[in-house]
Parts: sequence; C-alpha cells; structure tokens
Amino acid sequence: MPDVEVVIAGAGPNGLMLACELALAGVRPVVLDRLPGPSAEPKANGLVGQVVRQLDMRGLYGRFSGAAAAPEPTDAWIFSGMQVPLAGLADNPMYAMMIAQPTLVRLLLERSAELGVDVRWGHAVEHLADGPDGVRVALSGPQGGITLDARYLVGADGGRSTVRKLAGIPFPGHTSDTVSRVAHVAVPDELRITGGGLEVPGYGRLPFGHTRLAHGGIIFADFGHGNPMLGTIEFGAGDDVDDTEPLTLPELHRSARRVLGVDVPFGPPRGDGPHALRRIAGQNTRQAERYRCGRVLLLGDAAHVHSAMGGPGLNLGLQDAMNLGWKLAATVRGGAPPGLLDTYHTERHPVGRRVMLQSMAQTALFSPGPEIGALRELFDELLALPEVARHMAGLLAGSDVRYDIGDDHPLSGYLVPDMQLDDGRRVAELLHSARPLLVGATVPAAGAVEVVRAGLRGGPVAMLIRPDGYVAWATDDRSHPGLQAALARWVNKCLVTGR
Repeated sequence: MPDVEVVIAGAGPNGLMLACELALAGVRPVVLDRLPGPSAEPKANGLVGQVVRQLDMRGLYGRFSGAAAAPEPTDAWIFSGMQVPLAGLADNPMYAMMIAQPTLVRLLLERSAELGVDVRWGHAVEHLADGPDGVRVALSGPQGGITLDARYLVGADGGRSTVRKLAGIPFPGHTSDTVSRVAHVAVPDELRITGGGLEVPGYGRLPFGHTRLAHGGIIFADFGHGNPMLGTIEFGAGDDVDDTEPLTLPELHRSARRVLGVDVPFGPPRGDGPHALRRIAGQNTRQAERYRCGRVLLLGDAAHVHSAMGGPGLNLGLQDAMNLGWKLAATVRGGAPPGLLDTYHTERHPVGRRVMLQSMAQTALFSPGPEIGALRELFDELLALPEVARHMAGLLAGSDVRYDIGDDHPLSGYLVPDMQLDDGRRVAELLHSARPLLVGATVPAAGAVEVVRAGLRGGPVAMLIRPDGYVAWATDDRSHPGLQAALARWVNKCLVTGR
C-alpha cells in the first residue's frame, strides 16, 4: 500500500491549486516544498484570462478579490506594450484580477487547510523511482532523509524542476539574448502622475506599463499602494552580465539610463518589504516534451517557461491544475474512463505552445530597430480592427484552443459561457464542488455526475460540463443524441445527485 495517493512537489500557486482540486474530489495529497515557509518574494501581480472565471466556478473569485459580483471582462489589455481595445467585444474572454502572488499563496494555503491538505515545508525531492504501481520519492527534510511511496508524483516545482530532471523529461526551447531587471523602488511623490505613471525630468511622461524605446524597454507600474515597480529590458547585453551576482539598485540605475537616455530619479523602497529585486539574463522559452511520464506529471513552470510580458503565467499554470485535478483524482479512485489521464497532456500541451508563441512574439515586437518600429506601427493599426482584437483576446486569454472533446456542438471543447438557469442560478455557482454537471437532461443512476433539471436561459437544450468548466457535450435536440457516449468518455461511473 502506498503511503499517500498523490505527492505534489511545490507549494506555489499551481501546486496548491492542484491540491485543492484533488481534495475536492476526495483525494488528500501531500504537498512538499524545499523552502522553510511560503515565499514572500513578489513575483506575479495578478491573474489574467479565463482562470479568473474558473476561480469563480470554485467560489474563490469573491473570496480572493473581495468583489461581491461575478467577474467582468476588462475593456483593454496589452500586447508588447500596445493597447488591445476590448470594450464592447462580444463574448470577451479577457478577465483580470490584481492580486500579489504571496497573497494568492496565502489564500490558497488557507483553502487547502480547510480541505485537509497536508503541506510540509522544508522537504525537498532528492530522488525518485517510477514503477508500474507507484513512485518512490526520496526526500530531505528537517529531520533528515525520508521516503514516501505514492501512486502519483506531480512536479509543480518551477522552471528548474527537480522532478522533471529526475524523470528525464526533455525541456527543449530557446533562450533569448535579453537582460531584464525589475525592482520595487521609491520615487518622489511630486513626480507621480495620474494613471500610475511617472514624470521623468529630461524625458517626460513615462506611462504605466511597458514602453519600448530605441535602446530597449522600460516598465513602470505604480499600483498606488506602496512602492512602484521599475524594470528594464535590454537586448544583446547578456554577455556583459555576471548573473552569479545579485541585482543592485545602482545596476538598475545604469540600465535605466542606457534605455531612457536620462537618469530616472528613484531610491531604495520604503518599508520592510518584501521587495522585488531580480535580474533575468537570457529569457528561457521552453516546454516539456511530455507532461506525463508514467506516474510522474508536470504542472505550471515545471512544464513550461516563457516571458512574463502580458502576465500569462498564472493563467496557464492554474488552468493546468484545474485540468489535471479531476482527471488525476478519478484515476486514483479507480473510476476514470480509459485514457482520461492522458488527455491532460493532449489538451494542455497545445495551450502551452500557444502561450510560448505569443510571449516570444511580444518579445520580438519589443526589440529595438527601425524595422521593428515600423512593424509595431502597422500592428497597432491592426489591433484597432474588431476582428483582430477578438483574435488577440482569445490568444491572450487562452480561449482560442478548443479541446478535442469528441462532440461537434459549437460550445463543446470550450469553457462554458457565464450562463444562467431558468430559475436564476448561475452555472458557475453549480461547479463549486468540482463535480461533472449535467444540465437539462437526466441519466440513469450510474454516472459520476450531478444532474440539474432546470433549463438554460438562451443556451442549448442540454449540456454536460466537466469539473474544470469545459463543455464536454451539448445539444439543441431534445432527444439528447450523443449523451451516453459523452458520459462514457468523460464521466464513467459513480454516484448521481440531483439539484
């Protein structure tokens, strides 16, 4: 007998989200992290894309954001520092929720504790042995070396994933010749401008966000609640950087002057922190050849790394977690349809590839040179076209990849729209328990699905929704053709409940 059903290496947002998904499905994982406690380092500043709606489907959007209403799509987003206008766009999939990564981790830790998840800090994976019946994981910990036998091991341990390396999964890709620097800084209050920008003496107004210049790019983000973030991107400067030495503010000063052409007035951040101060010399864009190798699976940055421009990282990783959680739980419990766990790779690998495509394109469009400047001018014209804006919204939100569901209804394979039932309930509210949901149809008491007999306002006659919120089957025909095949492919067997 294994010591534990599932071990998750990595207690960042993605690993904790997966732990919560497994726990909702009745599987209590053990989460390990080599750090002594949650990292206070401010990395991501928010969530963008469809994952915001998926948090709503778990009842976490209001809890994490403090909002009383359902999430609303944003009126605009950025692509390589250029505005993508989205106001009035029908079925706009682009959502945003500002939340610092340490806060997100804290909230997910609270949620995982409520669900009975065992999180062990100061435990690092050192070796693994993947066998036909499970994975033996050798760990170092506060009390020395220990061994855990698990049915499955998930590597959610970041871009330098130990689990990925020990499993021998190739991680091909590209390293760009760029150097990025970012830090929290203090700036004179009189130089702050409305909208989160900065008035730089000798240069002029530096707007909120990314600004491309002749010698690189500069990022300024003043969220109005503390120290703003200042960053630079330089191209072709990687050989001149000693990346073994940590970034310093004088180095950032020099970089900002090279990019902007004038001194940027800033000093050390105020307060105790934690404060960002990091350099990335050579941006990696890489993806694991496979997300599953036997009983070892990869999640988040362990499976894919890319530029942070546009903020796609947590959207991609947290959606990985919601895709994998219910499939892995069903497999562990023995009720999974054949091949269900393999669809984690086949569904999520193309999505990761699309994120790498758009993040590399953003980096290319940010590079210096008059030819790139002309291309940006043309691209800016194209973004003003509603058809282009709609295409870009799907790309940035991660909604433009349709899963191969095996059903040809226009909604099948996509995240379910924010729909209401005839009785006024929102579909998202019925997915809090992370169970498959059948709306508008009935089934014999032999499928692992919750049945809601109310109809859908302005939607299809009936719909089968997977726990991750993706439509597995839908029909406009009251005879419900294809329902049994969809149940066999995605649900299999368990207890039926009705609401």
